[in-house]
Amino acid sequence: MAQPGGSRPVTVSDVQQLVKRKDEVEAQIKACYELLEGQKGVGMDEPLVDAEGFPRDDIDLYQVRTARHNIICLQNDHKALMKQVEEALHQLHAREKEKRAKDEAEALAEAMSQTQSLPQAFAKVNAVTPGSPANISGLQVDDEIVEFGSVNVNNFQNLQNIATVVQHSEGRPLSVTVLRSGKKVHVGLTPKRWAGKGLLG
Repeated sequence: MAQPGGSRPVTVSDVQQLVKRKDEVEAQIKACYELLEGQKGVGMDEPLVDAEGFPRDDIDLYQVRTARHNIICLQNDHKALMKQVEEALHQLHAREKEKRAKDEAEALAEAMSQTQSLPQAFAKVNAVTPGSPANISGLQVDDEIVEFGSVNVNNFQNLQNIATVVQHSEGRPLSVTVLRSGKKVHVGLTPKRWAGKGLLG
């Protein structure tokens, strides 16, 4: 298993393995302490000699010494493992944060490019008479007009421009582009005489 800080990025399973190893070490330390308890409650610091300086004969000195030695080694291992777990968690969190920031930046960039790629409207539909040519073509109230035949934001001066195009296009389909709920929609509109006023309604 790669150590945290190695060339390979830390994964969640690395952290889980470290935690599992830490639990094993803790279980071994506990077992060693229980062994010391079983030896007349000898802890880590009880003297192993009697009042006269002779090795105690009421305990298994070899077992006690081994257990004490193991506890010291295991505690060092435990400390090192805790440090590794901490570092690994830091790395994971840092990567998560980095990924989130990157995702947010990408989403923002995408939203910006969509906004930029939408053309500019020069007029807005504020009424559509039922049964009129505009209504039949599918124009809707609040549609923002981007192109109306040859008229667009670059050459539009006033509504007279549209009226001129309409008069010249009676009975011929006009290509109309509108923005509807943030999306471009193309409509085919044929100006013609109908029951109401004008050629569009």
